[in-house]
Amino acid sequence: MGVLGEAWTWLITGSNWSGEGGALARLGEHVYVSGIALALACAIALPTAFYLGHIGKGGALAVNISNVGRAIPVFAVLALFMLSPLRNAGYVPTIIALVLFAVPPLLTNAYVGMREVDRAVLEAARGMGMSGRQLFLRVELPLAYPMVMTGLRSASVQVVATATIAAMVGQGGLGRIITAGFNTYDTPQVVAGALLVALLALLVEGVLMALDRVLDPSPSAAVRAPVPGARDGGAADALSTDDVLHRDRVTKTV
Repeated sequence: MGVLGEAWTWLITGSNWSGEGGALARLGEHVYVSGIALALACAIALPTAFYLGHIGKGGALAVNISNVGRAIPVFAVLALFMLSPLRNAGYVPTIIALVLFAVPPLLTNAYVGMREVDRAVLEAARGMGMSGRQLFLRVELPLAYPMVMTGLRSASVQVVATATIAAMVGQGGLGRIITAGFNTYDTPQVVAGALLVALLALLVEGVLMALDRVLDPSPSAAVRAPVPGARDGGAADALSTDDVLHRDRVTKTV
């Protein structure tokens, strides 16, 4: 039958999915840890990147500091946490390690997306009388959106794949299926656990791609604010700026 065939047999066996240590429970644990870590990483990285990108100061330093986390193996960070009082805090060490791993791609992509917005477009929006808040919400954020979503997809897939390390320190998740297979020399179980992790990562990628299309802000509404004291040419000016935004968006997407 082969290893893949035996792994498929393991996956379709109902007993392997039931119980506290079954694949369904491990899947729930994996999604829980990954979701919490990703939510915390987004709460830290995205507001920081948006603010620094908007004001145009301190972003390079923040990106370089966050990228230090990429040079440190996640398992090494987790091992250090397990030597601290946090070792008895459940999933906390794993979540912290995953947050440190997810922040760099989120912060870097969001900041770069904000800073790559065409300065001419920003000046045109300011000339139309937009406030700083309007400039951020209606110009910078829509044009930076593709880069933001790219960072989110990258971080999400990485977190889902890396969350298997929780099993190395006795925590739950799909990694427990893999480690249990190693401990019992059950290669089909190891392959089955790896396939579940890969399928979950692909599912997350697919969901985020669908959300990307649904939530993608329309560039046609990016700048249509009335200009205080505008004359008859105000509408034409707004339309011209909107066309610039549309062309800029298409260029960055391609």
